[in-house]
Amino acid sequence: MNTLEQLLASESGAFLIAVIIFVILVLRATLRVLPEWERAVVLRLGRLLGVKGPGIIFLLPYIDRPIRVDTRLVTMDVPRQEVMTRDNVPVTVDAIVLFRVIDPAAAVTRIENFIRTTSLIAQTTLRSTLGQAELDDLLSHRDKINQQLQTIIDEQTEPYGVKVQTVEVRDVVLPDSMKRAMARQAESERERRAKVINAEGEYQAAERLVQAAQMMASQPAALQLRYLQTISEISTQSNSTTVIPIPVDLLMPFLRPGMSAAAPQPPAQPAGGE
Repeated sequence: MNTLEQLLASESGAFLIAVIIFVILVLRATLRVLPEWERAVVLRLGRLLGVKGPGIIFLLPYIDRPIRVDTRLVTMDVPRQEVMTRDNVPVTVDAIVLFRVIDPAAAVTRIENFIRTTSLIAQTTLRSTLGQAELDDLLSHRDKINQQLQTIIDEQTEPYGVKVQTVEVRDVVLPDSMKRAMARQAESERERRAKVINAEGEYQAAERLVQAAQMMASQPAALQLRYLQTISEISTQSNSTTVIPIPVDLLMPFLRPGMSAAAPQPPAQPAGGE
């Protein structure tokens, strides 16, 4: 009797353990917990049921198949591409693309691998778009080119639920011969600007000299003061004897009264004929 009871107890204990294990397996297959940035595209017997998550989701074991999709922003490097610009300059460029999945169902059911497809579209678009731009635009108007790339790539990825937010051309590598030519061009441009600035300074100085000459011509006293100032500067800067001629114009104001007093008077005419 004791042996039978022990056997029944052992069989009930094993059955209970089996039931507990079965319940755990069923709950594990039925309940899934998704983080905030993930969505589950649920396929029921191969057909699209819908998108679930985040949080706890319920599935039918062995009937529903969840496919997890990350909706966070993805940063993708575009490999270096050899590009011939519109003005026939060979350059090597690379870029980065920032995109995210906005429609998980489309990203799973409409395309096999949306990340690889986005990378290939970015490479081909980079080559075709930069091939239509000139080198000066590529170097000085990069923001405009980035916006154009973002618009073109986003139009092609939108049907399968991918939104391209940013495209940045990261590096532009020029040939050594083009670098030397650009350095010579920049040097010539700096020399041209220096000559223009020098000529502008000479022109302004000449205008000021003309104005000063006109003022001195209208005011002789100003010329005399300037002459005396020049003599004072020479006397303080040099220790040698300097002979400076005195212009007659400086003495004329002093000589005119004396000359008028010493001038001979004309003979007086007699009042009555001879």
